[in-house]
Amino acid sequence: MTQAPRIVLLAHGSSDQRWCDTFEQLAKPTLEAVPGSRIAYMELAQPSLQQIIAEGVAEGAESFTVVPLFLAAGRHLRRDVPEMIAALEEEHGVRVALAPAIGEHPLLAEAIKDVVALQLQTTERSVG
Repeated sequence: MTQAPRIVLLAHGSSDQRWCDTFEQLAKPTLEAVPGSRIAYMELAQPSLQQIIAEGVAEGAESFTVVPLFLAAGRHLRRDVPEMIAALEEEHGVRVALAPAIGEHPLLAEAIKDVVALQLQTTERSVG
């Protein structure tokens, strides 16, 4: 029986731990709901994508799906991350799929609208 791919939530990374903390909070519901899912950082923070793939392979994982926590696909998602993935596939003999940037999904647009609506309600209450 083929196992489901491991989900890796990929954030850019920052040397500012507060930035990383924000992404770890965003990832928390997914990490709690999806067995074996992890967050990784492309650069400037740990754990790296390389570390997470290596750990998964050591645990017997054969395939991964990287879900970029990016609002849009720029140079990193068009060039840098695919190059990293190709190297990891070759090094570990696994399959790594790259999902579209999370910002390209229509549900994120709806979530932003909902957050703005809540902010407007809060602002109206504090002004009124």
